[in-house]
Amino acid sequence: MSDETPARPPSAGLVEALQVRRNATIGVVAGVALAVLVYLVRVFELIGPVGGTQRYPIVGPEGWFLVLGFVLASATALLVTTLLTAATAYRLTREL
Repeated sequence: MSDETPARPPSAGLVEALQVRRNATIGVVAGVALAVLVYLVRVFELIGPVGGTQRYPIVGPEGWFLVLGFVLASATALLVTTLLTAATAYRLTREL
């Protein structure tokens, strides 16, 4: 028996074939665009004020909505990237 770990095949070819870099770029653009749109609508009350009063400690409503915008952008980017990569993988398997 050998104590050596077997060599793993390089994953760069798979990442390139699935166009992960392109999909991630599209996902980030979509996520940031959605977050900016929601931020503008909410903070500048483009569709009217929100009913009721809220307290936003420490950073105020703009700060909290920036944090929520970052979370929304990250989640959207991950979702779009995953869906595009899955679609690319499906397309590649159909071609084989």
